[in-house]
Parts: sequence; structure tokens; C-alpha cells
Amino acid sequence: MNERSENNYYHIGYWIFVIVVLTVAFGFSWGDSSAAFYFVCMLLPIVIGTSYFFNYVLVPKFFLTKRYKWFAFYTFCTAVVSVYLEMLVLLFAFVFLVNFNYQNLSPDASRIRLLAAVLYLLVFIWSLFLMMNQVIENRRIIEQLEAEKEKMKKSFLEVMSNRKIRKIPYDDIVYVESMADYIRIITVREKIVSKEKISHLDTRLPETFLRIHRSFIINTERIKERSLNEVQVDDVRLNIGKSYRKEVKELLNSNVAV
Repeated sequence: MNERSENNYYHIGYWIFVIVVLTVAFGFSWGDSSAAFYFVCMLLPIVIGTSYFFNYVLVPKFFLTKRYKWFAFYTFCTAVVSVYLEMLVLLFAFVFLVNFNYQNLSPDASRIRLLAAVLYLLVFIWSLFLMMNQVIENRRIIEQLEAEKEKMKKSFLEVMSNRKIRKIPYDDIVYVESMADYIRIITVREKIVSKEKISHLDTRLPETFLRIHRSFIINTERIKERSLNEVQVDDVRLNIGKSYRKEVKELLNSNVAV
């Protein structure tokens, strides 16, 4: 749960939703949507700060590491600080929004307990959303690992060549080249021609293979040299397609780091 969603639109969309819901709720109770909007905007930084601190600091650092006492202690401290900041927001609302007239405050906005409940309800809703998102991400990773495991059960690639099924050991493959309506699989010993499409072949190969061009898939374990524009596998230099350069650079650099 300590990994933020790759799509920042989820975060932005959620907080816009929070602003709208709280503005409508307080505006209906207060009878003044504009004042309710300003009040919510002043309250929102506290809600956001509490949410992210709880979900990205307290949960991964203490709860997930089973340090429950510290988790409870820091959660309590966070709650105290949050409520104190809410009281400051109420003070500003009292000064700037209702002209020092406490009676003009919304009944809901003047109840500290209710505001604290609203704040932590939003915190836990966001936490639930993050947990669901992490579960989905974990499932995706598990599915990828299972698919990769299935690929690696066979230590060879099966293709149809000259009306015969050829079994080519992965370690023997140097690179694959697409030639319009067929492909050539270049191995350490021979070149094998097959009618299979390179896009279909790409999904069947294990993660040690990388597509660097619309026409080339290479065995990364046979890379000798590489630059921004080309890769040398064994004794052959192959161009890296412009649309593949960023992905190739990131993947190869991550492999080096590992």
C-alpha cells in the first residue's frame, strides 16, 4: 500500500469529488454554498495531509511491519494534531466567513466531533481505495509472474518451419527479425524461417527477450554493447526504433541495476 497509484488522475479526481460532496453537504446545511466552498477549501489541506501521512507513512512504516503500538500512538497523535488544525480552520471561518458571528456558522461546521468524524471518514475511504488499487495491482503482478512461469516451463521456443515444428532453445536465440510476411530466428548455429508474426512471437518469449524495433526482438543476455541508437548482440549491430528507445533504455538500465 506504500506505492502510489501510477495514474495521478485517481488522486485528483478523488479530491475534486471530496470538495464537491462537502461543499454540497455544508452548503445545504449552511444555506450559503459560496461560504461552504471556502470553508471546505480551508479544511481540505488538513484532510489531504492527514490522509497521505496516515496511508503513506504510518501504515507502511508501522502497521505493515506489525509495530502496532507505535502505529496506535502515532495515529492518536495525528488525530490530535488534525483536530487542533480543524479548530484553527473554524477560527478562520468564524473571522472571515461569518463576520465574528458564531450563530451564522453552520450547525455541522461548528461541531468539532462531527468535523473530526468527517475528516477521518475521508481518510479511511481513501485508505480503502488505495488498498483496493493495491490488490488489483498485486493481482496483475501475480498474473504476469504466472504467465512468465508458464513461458519458462519450456526452455525452448516452438515454431513451425518448413511444415515441421522446430524446438529452439532460448539460450541459442540471438535475435528475431521480421521480414514482412515471415520472420527469421537467428540462432548461434542457423537461421530459421517461420510464417509467424513477430507481434505474436513477442508475447510467447520470456522476459529475457526485448523488442527494440518493429522488426527486431533481441536476447538481452547476448548484448555486447549498446548505445542510444543501437544494440550489439553477439557480432551483429541492430538499430533501436525511435518509438522503442525510452522503453529499451529504462528496461536495460533496470536490468543492469538489478
